[in-house]
Amino acid sequence: MSNLALLSLIFTIFISTSNAISQCNGPCKTWDDCDGQLICINGKCNDDPNIGTKICKSSPPSVPSPTPTSTCRPSGTVNCNGVHPIYRCSPPVTSSTPAQLTFNDFSEGGDGGGPSSCDGKYHDNNERIVALSTGWFAGRSRCGKMIRIRANNGKTVTAKVVDECDSTMGCDAEHAFQSPCKNNIVDGSIAVWRALGLDTDLGIVPVTWSMV
Repeated sequence: MSNLALLSLIFTIFISTSNAISQCNGPCKTWDDCDGQLICINGKCNDDPNIGTKICKSSPPSVPSPTPTSTCRPSGTVNCNGVHPIYRCSPPVTSSTPAQLTFNDFSEGGDGGGPSSCDGKYHDNNERIVALSTGWFAGRSRCGKMIRIRANNGKTVTAKVVDECDSTMGCDAEHAFQSPCKNNIVDGSIAVWRALGLDTDLGIVPVTWSMV
C-alpha cells in the first residue's frame, strides 16, 4: 500500500470516529459528540443542567434480575408405602398459589385419621373445610383462617383451615396409615369439592388458592 493510500485510510478512520455520536455517559470532546440534547461535561455526555433534562437519570443501566430459585427442598425421606420425600416447607403463598386438591373425610372414623389439629375435634363433611400441607399450615398459624380456592372450571369456594395435611410423617393411626402429604396439598371436604363442581372420583385436581 502506498504512503498516500495509507494516509487516506487513517484520515477516513479519524473522521468516522470523530463524528461518532455518544449516548449517556459516553466519551466526548465537544457538544457535537453527544446525542440529542445531551452536552459534554468533563469528557462524558450528560444532561444539560441549564435545560433540566433527565434523559440519563431516567435511563439507568439495566441490571439483570436474579434467577428465582425455590428454597423448599425435601428434608429427608420416609419408607412408608414406598419411599417418599418429607417436607417441612411449601411453595410461597401468593394471590394465586398453585396446589393439588385432594379429598379428605374429616368425620370420626374417616380417612382423615385423628381429630383436626386446630381444635382437636372431628368435623361434619358438609362444612367447607380444608387441611393444608405442613409448610402452608405454618405451625397452626392458619388455623381458623379462610382461604379461597379456584378450580380450572372457573368456580371458586371459600373454606376454613381446620387441619394439617402432614408432609413430615405418615403410616400411623393418627394419619390413617397413609403416606405423607406432598408439600402442595389442599385437602378438602366433600362440601368443598361439590361447591367447585368436582367429582371426588378424580382423586387429585389442580387448583389455585389464596388467603381471604
